[in-house]
Amino acid sequence: MYLEEKATALQTEIDPQPTDASTLASLRALADPAFSRIAGAPLVDGNQVDLLRDAAENYPAWLQAIGAAQRYIYFESYIIHDDEIGGHFADALIAKAGEGVQVCLVYDWLGGLGKASRRFWNHLRRGGAAVRCYNPPHLSSPLGWVSRDHRKSLVIDGHTGFVTGLCIGRSWVGDPAKHIEPWRDTGIRVRGPAVTEIERAFTQIWSKLGEPLPIQESTPPLPTGETSMRIVASEPATAGMIRLDQMVAALARERLWLTDAYYAATPSYVQALRAAAKDGVDVRVLVPNATDIPALRLLSRTGYRVLLEAGVRVFEWNGSMIHAKTAVADGHWARIGSTNLNIASWFGNCELDAVIEDAAFAAKMEDMYLQDLTNATEIVLDERRRVRAPGEPAHRAVLGRGGGSASRAATGAVRIGNAIGAAFTDHRVLGDVEGRFTLLVGLLLSGLAALFWFFPRVLVYPAVVLLGWFGIAVIYKAGKIISRSRRNARRVT
Repeated sequence: MYLEEKATALQTEIDPQPTDASTLASLRALADPAFSRIAGAPLVDGNQVDLLRDAAENYPAWLQAIGAAQRYIYFESYIIHDDEIGGHFADALIAKAGEGVQVCLVYDWLGGLGKASRRFWNHLRRGGAAVRCYNPPHLSSPLGWVSRDHRKSLVIDGHTGFVTGLCIGRSWVGDPAKHIEPWRDTGIRVRGPAVTEIERAFTQIWSKLGEPLPIQESTPPLPTGETSMRIVASEPATAGMIRLDQMVAALARERLWLTDAYYAATPSYVQALRAAAKDGVDVRVLVPNATDIPALRLLSRTGYRVLLEAGVRVFEWNGSMIHAKTAVADGHWARIGSTNLNIASWFGNCELDAVIEDAAFAAKMEDMYLQDLTNATEIVLDERRRVRAPGEPAHRAVLGRGGGSASRAATGAVRIGNAIGAAFTDHRVLGDVEGRFTLLVGLLLSGLAALFWFFPRVLVYPAVVLLGWFGIAVIYKAGKIISRSRRNARRVT
């Protein structure tokens, strides 16, 4: 519908005369397949969608839905912390498994590394839950662990689904005793036909990790509302979400407001934002301040200048952490889910997002965004073109470790590359922030060079291990190919 309206507006600009019904129908017939192909997801009508802000609204809704489950619970989370919050959810899932409800849970290996012990997962398995881990290191795939399951979703009995940016842990709840605020995050509850799409995304991941789930004998959910939406289930190398994000940035005519936890956009998406801002679109980006790691804060700001110079407004969250991944455009289109605006999410991970085309829901998103900006500091360019945050308040440290280690690494890699590349090519003016960071990288590289000169084994030993691992992996895969070919040959004879 969003693309349909933009196509209609474009037709009006080209031909001011009223568009007849047949022409409008033709435009809509072309628009919906185009958007569906870009996103890799059909538009599903007839849904009820509830906006859930932070853990205070998300966690109780999840637990209530889990408690009401009668047949099955499908739960996919990048991280479940082995703390009191994770324990609460584990107890709820085990209780339902004890009642005969099928409980299936997927977590990510890298995301869960150091966050939850093997004892935690075994406790769930002993309690009756089926638990699978996405993409742990394997002998045959030295770099396979780079791909992550970054999705966060919950499906109950095929009629209620949740798509969110929240993982499970105390960081999202905060610690009032220590005056540490909860992490700011966003999710939705869905009832209606789109729940089938959320469930399909889960079952596809589940089948990649072992035996597929049996086909559930159930009637598809009936329409329960008037909201149209798409469930975009991204997989590595599909790039569906970045194409959709770029299309929306190109089509936006009035407003495009983004919130992202680990922003490090590709040059093509940065250009899309810059072009929109230069064309008069109100483009805003809300990101964390990241004061828990001073170097990361410096790193984050190296990506601001190119946006600010084009008229994009950049804000930093003043709380402990903003972990949401949302967008709202022109008061009609909205996105909520797990995809960050960086290469790890767009190209390397399994992600899940709800793309909602509804004016009433978008209005709620815009209201929430404006509320968030009351707790944010705008970043500006001063008279000397330096990136700065005027009157920036002090921030408290982030509680614990959250769920974005892979995204932080991708964010850092992209920003390092952009800053260093700019320094060598002079393709844009670099200011004080970029200069200090470039100096830091130069000193680090010089230090590593000295280390390898005086202690070459520090470099040689890891290289030997990595090359040996690759060699064994290739031999292992060759053996599997030969074995499979011989089995097929015996069947033919």
